[in-house]
Amino acid sequence: MHERRVEIRWRDMDAYGHVNNAVYLTYLEWARDEWIQSVVGSVADTWDFVLVHVEIDYRQELTQDDGEVIVRCRLDRIGTSSIRTREEIRKRDGTLSVEASAVIVPKDAKAGGSRPLTDQERKLLEAEKEADERVGDR
Repeated sequence: MHERRVEIRWRDMDAYGHVNNAVYLTYLEWARDEWIQSVVGSVADTWDFVLVHVEIDYRQELTQDDGEVIVRCRLDRIGTSSIRTREEIRKRDGTLSVEASAVIVPKDAKAGGSRPLTDQERKLLEAEKEADERVGDR
């Protein structure tokens, strides 16, 4: 699992005084991008991994008074040519603000579509999944 702290900026607010719904997606993207880089960046150009699906459930609003949040991203499932993640945003006190999932795919730059994960990518992803499961068993 990857974790990132994000400071809530004044510009993240909307007219209702809370973080705009689209900004949550940016927070999640930052953590997801860092996560994929940390897992497969040694064998793949992670700029070639693109988001194809995202689901988000807003549980608790965020305001600038919350100061910062903790954004987490972990591997959920490995497909033939896709990776599903589970993501969340929590307030400093641990309150769950957002639950999300995303699907990213490696892009075939020449063909323009997705491509299967390479053996090296799959090996690194499987090691990540095993590490997450060991931590979860504690």
